[in-house]
Amino acid sequence: MSLGNNLFNARKKSGLSQEEAAGKLGVSRQTISKWELDETLPDICQSKKLANMYGLSLDELIEFDIDVKEIQEIIDRTDAGGGVLPLWRRAWEIRAKREWKQEQKSKMILFYDIISDIIN
Repeated sequence: MSLGNNLFNARKKSGLSQEEAAGKLGVSRQTISKWELDETLPDICQSKKLANMYGLSLDELIEFDIDVKEIQEIIDRTDAGGGVLPLWRRAWEIRAKREWKQEQKSKMILFYDIISDIIN
């Protein structure tokens, strides 16, 4: 996932519009849009402000994964009686399946690259 996607997902998760985020950072709405579309990048100071505004560390913002954040929230809400534990397990199963599919796709791309090199 790109930094722009991470910024978009973090902003949406926090419930802010582009205008609201821009106002809090002292930049234009267009600047927020350009960051989210990967047309430009925020500098390190702006990145730190973004992370603070979204309640994330800078590392979390760079590698923001909405699935992981949602799963963590479910874990945090899990009660001792196991009320949402089956949901938590299912969420991790879905994530593991997605990662497996991505790994298989990467292997196939590598395989096709090797075959292409051999043929050419």
